Amino acid sequence: MTNDNRSALVVGSTGITGGNLAAHLVAKGWQVYGLARQPKALPGVIPVAADLQDAPLLKQALADMAPAHVFICTWLRQPTEEENVRVNGDMTRNLFAALAGKPLVHTALVTGTKHYLGPFESYGQTNAETPFREDNPRLPGLNFYYTQEDILFDAAAKGNFGWTVHRSHTMIGYARGNAMNMGVTLAVYATLCKESGQPFVFPGSHEQWNALTDVTDAHILAEQLEWAANTPAAYGHAFNISNGDLFRWRWLWPQLAAYFGVEPQGPPPQPAPLEGRMSGASKAWKDLATKHHLVEPDVDKLVSWWHTDGDLGRTIECVNDMTQSRLLGFTAYRPTLASFFELFDRLKAERVIPA
Repeated sequence: MTNDNRSALVVGSTGITGGNLAAHLVAKGWQVYGLARQPKALPGVIPVAADLQDAPLLKQALADMAPAHVFICTWLRQPTEEENVRVNGDMTRNLFAALAGKPLVHTALVTGTKHYLGPFESYGQTNAETPFREDNPRLPGLNFYYTQEDILFDAAAKGNFGWTVHRSHTMIGYARGNAMNMGVTLAVYATLCKESGQPFVFPGSHEQWNALTDVTDAHILAEQLEWAANTPAAYGHAFNISNGDLFRWRWLWPQLAAYFGVEPQGPPPQPAPLEGRMSGASKAWKDLATKHHLVEPDVDKLVSWWHTDGDLGRTIECVNDMTQSRLLGFTAYRPTLASFFELFDRLKAERVIPA
């Protein structure tokens, strides 16, 4: 890749994936445009305010730029998968319509393990065998990931540019205002446990507690996205992306508890999901934020109890195979315990949780 090709449009630059990717690319010397409905000031990132659902304004916002690489790192959750397909499909079509005729080299689409597990409406009701492999056949039924992929494939064929798809597992990383973030959710949960003197009870299933699993650090996803953009041999492939290590929650949970100084407890006989148990968290967090001078008193802007419940409540094994990217030269690795601890340290440093 020449320096002329080191220009990127990060779509969804305020999220956990897009924000960390934009920062990574800037640090590597790329010219980065960050597109969001309400873009935030990110060092070195040129903000682009646009709504993917508003095709005319989106086209206007992108009219004067010609990025070599586009990274699609956003989606909008809808009440049904049929609506997810319609809304997220339209957003992806609108983006490629606005980019038509531009000299694109490569576009990356970030999806996730729901490619193998199915949509939220039938989550985990899968016949995909672990470890999940990129060449597993699609599941029957609707899945907006499949819709996004098909739109990407069609646009790449018409525009003569390369494509890659990146399927992350549970994301761990820093992002202000992005609630679907297990690391932040668990940090807030542990902080509330410590403040109230309650034990740190694993809220998920016995299967997840005991099974092997993996997660994806936002930094390793950013590394894989840049690697793929720089590696023409990667074009035309979908890649799983996780930290590269495996763990069991029964091993990790006590270490997370020790970080916060709380008592770890495994899953009770019947699951104890966070969404029901944390119904009074709003007031408790507001009081805690006042006491410790935290930057965000609204717990709903930090956490997503239901999303963490979904990840930890699964009753099947979830392990992702990364052979395909390894064979093509991607060798990055992140220890999962360090992923959590580095995130917790940053949350403390930025006064999101008490130091």
